[in-house]
Amino acid sequence: MSEYRLEMEGIVKRFPGVLALDHASLRVRPASVHALVGENGAGKSTLMNCLFGIYKKDEGMVLLDGEPMEIKGTHHAIESGIAMIHQELNPIPEQNVQDNIWVGRYDTKYMVIDDGKMYEKTKRLMDQVGFDIDPKEKAKNLSVSELQAVEIAKAISYNAKIVVMDEPTSSLTSTETDKLFHLIREIREQGTSIIYISHKMEEIFEIADEVTIMRDGATVGTWTTEELSVEDVINKMVGRTLENRFPEQETPPREELMLTVENLTSANPRSFKDISFTLRRGEIMGIGGLVGAQRTEMVESLFGLRPVLSGTIVKGGKELHLKNPHRAIHEGFALLTEERRTTGILPLLSVEDNVLVANLKKYSNALQVIKNKEARKNVQAICKALNVKTPTLKTRIMNLSGGNQQKVLLGRWLLTNSNILILDEPTRGIDVGAKYEIYKIMRDLAAQGNSIIMVSSELPELLGMSDRILVMCDGRMTGILSKEEATQVEVMRLATQFT
Repeated sequence: MSEYRLEMEGIVKRFPGVLALDHASLRVRPASVHALVGENGAGKSTLMNCLFGIYKKDEGMVLLDGEPMEIKGTHHAIESGIAMIHQELNPIPEQNVQDNIWVGRYDTKYMVIDDGKMYEKTKRLMDQVGFDIDPKEKAKNLSVSELQAVEIAKAISYNAKIVVMDEPTSSLTSTETDKLFHLIREIREQGTSIIYISHKMEEIFEIADEVTIMRDGATVGTWTTEELSVEDVINKMVGRTLENRFPEQETPPREELMLTVENLTSANPRSFKDISFTLRRGEIMGIGGLVGAQRTEMVESLFGLRPVLSGTIVKGGKELHLKNPHRAIHEGFALLTEERRTTGILPLLSVEDNVLVANLKKYSNALQVIKNKEARKNVQAICKALNVKTPTLKTRIMNLSGGNQQKVLLGRWLLTNSNILILDEPTRGIDVGAKYEIYKIMRDLAAQGNSIIMVSSELPELLGMSDRILVMCDGRMTGILSKEEATQVEVMRLATQFT
């Protein structure tokens, strides 16, 4: 009997013009949590897609409990005891929990679905994962953490020996993350192996037994978590030493006020109320708080996406009435949305089109024909300045890594000559190397006199990048902290200070 539940050896995967996996390997022990980390484009997802049968490997060998196997597709992978929970959960919202778990696998009685038996089986599964969820509850009514629990219950229903979790906490609160970690430990105790993909270093060291690091499609190595520090993991991931996770601030904010917001209150009575702050030229203002604090709702109102009931917004001595995004863009505002994939990029369009889309008027003549030569020249200049890594400007943006997609979106707004940039979770789902590049761009933009409002759920990011931090809780502003006053304890104290 092998000491490993899973062995992937010498895995090669080629796409046209790209060697995505270069003899990569992974060994996972039974009843363990094994973290798989690496920069965007390192090959993590490709390796897992080969394991789950989404891709067919070109070379290499897969062994499950010491026995060689050729995975023929996702159905075969599931039958073999391999389950995968993707970062983007895709439940059937109008169906209940029971149907989401057992669809296509119902027990029948006299050729009719045995609803009573299915209900009991579902209830036992939910009890097994430690969540008191009614099997008849519709998926659309569940929280993200409850949907995660349903996905894990579904994996257990297949008698999964290995469960792959891809960025499972990207949309969870700290309380929900604690619940998920408890659940992971529970299923590990029951003998299941978990492959845990995450960019969050703190999580890896809390939950993982071993860590495999990938870089450029190859495996760098595997270590126990006790053998590594956060700095070790980062350095092995990027292949170079990152002395600091955040670039130095060389130019402090200026005294000149760019924006004054007073008593801003949402038209939605369940949203934010009485938000007041100032923003200086060249300042990075962090917005902190837990999920549900209404941070996104507040900054989207500044961009004209959500109506406000009352309050004033003053820029350069002029009171603004930002009733829609078109007006906000005209006044120099830009918004990088929280969900890059769903409300940011236009996935089927090219890098060039994604940069130009917010500024087509500038590059069109009277007949609405785009002046291609001038547009392409400016797009090239922006992409070069932001170090966007793309084969060509005609490459579909969906084929770029998360970090490069985010740079393209920043480039989109720089072409509009915006000087107040609202960045909502600017580094979510991006690896540490690409994060540093985004941080450097933010520092450079601030040094040039642009002002930035940054919503972030990552405390180290808030503390490392912000000149001041505005903290919200339950739709109210609970305090503004200077760089000197801001600590993790103080931010969390204000974030939980219900008003």
